[in-house]
Amino acid sequence: MRPHRTLLVIPMLLCFVGCSSGPRDADPNSKGKITRAPKDPPPYPREKPVPLDPALAATARKELGDALRVADPVVRIHALEAIRLTTGNEHKADIIRCLSDPEAVVRFAAALAAGELRLHEAHDALLAIAEDRSENVRVAVRFALHRIGDTHLSHQLEKLAQDPNPVVRTHTALVLGLIGEPSALGLLRVMRRDHDATVRQQAAESMWRLHDDDALKDLVGLTVSKYYDDQMFAMLALAAPRDTRIRQYLRGGLIAESDGKNTINEVPLAAARGMGMLGSDEGYGVALQGAQSPDFRSRVLAAFAFGAIGRSDSQGVLGKLLKDQDPNVRIAAAAGILELKAPS
Repeated sequence: MRPHRTLLVIPMLLCFVGCSSGPRDADPNSKGKITRAPKDPPPYPREKPVPLDPALAATARKELGDALRVADPVVRIHALEAIRLTTGNEHKADIIRCLSDPEAVVRFAAALAAGELRLHEAHDALLAIAEDRSENVRVAVRFALHRIGDTHLSHQLEKLAQDPNPVVRTHTALVLGLIGEPSALGLLRVMRRDHDATVRQQAAESMWRLHDDDALKDLVGLTVSKYYDDQMFAMLALAAPRDTRIRQYLRGGLIAESDGKNTINEVPLAAARGMGMLGSDEGYGVALQGAQSPDFRSRVLAAFAFGAIGRSDSQGVLGKLLKDQDPNVRIAAAAGILELKAPS
């Protein structure tokens, strides 16, 4: 088993999963063989036009706000990630407050959220931690300042891209893609040849986000990696630019695999979310199964898949997940609810 991915290096889904998925031949009795369980993804019902429930959405927003105040820093990180993707402008004050959190990983997540949401109100708080003791926080601060128009520290990302710590290089590759400027491609192409696999993969994701077709080959190759977390990373990375031509690479991931002992359900759930990001509800049946799983990770992934798919008739399932005993499931359910679209 290789080292786990770093928290917040890859899309939100894997932050919750914790990268628990091992290599394909994890079961010693399987002799390294992987077989497809069913021939097709599970069936799913046609969409029903269910009006969005404002009370459910209000409960979801409250869940995210409450999660920012719990003692566990991991839960606070997950809440910031969910807010960044859904209701950020309603939690501006909370994000700014988290920029001075005692935990570096929380400050990192808060700076990332401030940048993604272009929170100009966070400018002074960002400058206050511009020379944070954590290099990872410094990466996120430079990204956030750049996004709100203060570029006087942006050139330092070039130096951080060469930092001896691969985690710092990976985070730098991440924000170079999130900034969204094609001028970053030159630096990312160098990072794509990094000696560290995670840096290379994040550079490829950011290059594809900037519509570089060379990186597409790298990500497609990861969809058949022997490591499940590689496959899940690739599914979301491919979907990130919302290019519907990529559906063909995600469809196969909807079909569960077996290692001879257990059915592997996390990859199909990532594929379901990716397909949802591309405007397809073909993974809806996969999400329905995941929502009933005894494994909290699968329930988290299912909630995110429902949100990406956006069907308003998933409110009943997400409402149940919003009451789950696991705080990570509740956060994911809240994010999913706030992503749903009103029926047309």
